[in-house]
Amino acid sequence: MIEKQEEAYKSISEVAKILNLVNQKTGKINTHTLRYWEKHFKQIKPKIFSGKRRYYDLKSIEVLKKIKYLLKEQGMTINGVKKCLYKEKFFELDVLDNRPINSKNIMLKSKLTKISKLIKEIKKLG
Repeated sequence: MIEKQEEAYKSISEVAKILNLVNQKTGKINTHTLRYWEKHFKQIKPKIFSGKRRYYDLKSIEVLKKIKYLLKEQGMTINGVKKCLYKEKFFELDVLDNRPINSKNIMLKSKLTKISKLIKEIKKLG
């Protein structure tokens, strides 16, 4: 059996295995999930060859990993993930309001200010 090089394009079923997109009841690979995400996220650009077979490069696989993490682990919506990918702030999330953390986020600034004041008060007590 010939091993694929790490940089080689991966088939849709290989990518589904990498992402562990498996139906819990049947044990079958959920390739339809990747096709669905493809329709919603313009960052996913598989090469489509004869027979309409999809092949993904490493960049697309990394984007898919981030999409899966944000949707499945962080519980974000499709639109929330789109915003994060658009702003390229993949893992710096404020889980409470589903927005990327940045210095312009007023809610974040107020939270940090409150935390800073609490830390100062705790230090005074000790």
